[in-house]
Amino acid sequence: MTRVVDWCDTDAAGHYHHSSVIRWVEAAENELHTAMGLPELYGAVPRVRYEVDYLDRLWFRDEVLTSLWVENVGTSSLVYAFEVEGPRGPAARGRMVCVNVGSRSGQEPGEGGPPPATPWPDRVRELLAGAA
Repeated sequence: MTRVVDWCDTDAAGHYHHSSVIRWVEAAENELHTAMGLPELYGAVPRVRYEVDYLDRLWFRDEVLTSLWVENVGTSSLVYAFEVEGPRGPAARGRMVCVNVGSRSGQEPGEGGPPPATPWPDRVRELLAGAA
């Protein structure tokens, strides 16, 4: 997925703010889910871990390419790997771990605690594993 670093993506130093990366990664995730025909994953796979190595600065109006791929599929978890590339090469690289909670992601107020993980339905697991 290609984007241009917008003014709102930068910080006081004039280069991209660290939080821009997660927005670009989640936009790439949206494109991947759409391409794979997995709209049921929206709202059902909260992040439980996010790590990123910042490798280079990106500046206002730089074009960036965000690549996201399935690295591993567990019984109820999913690991995405990603890279954000700028005009001089890789600018950020990392991983995002998600857990399937199915339709229970929207708990009612007062229920407390995170919803329990749910095994992937066979169809979803096959599609995700095929993308890994």
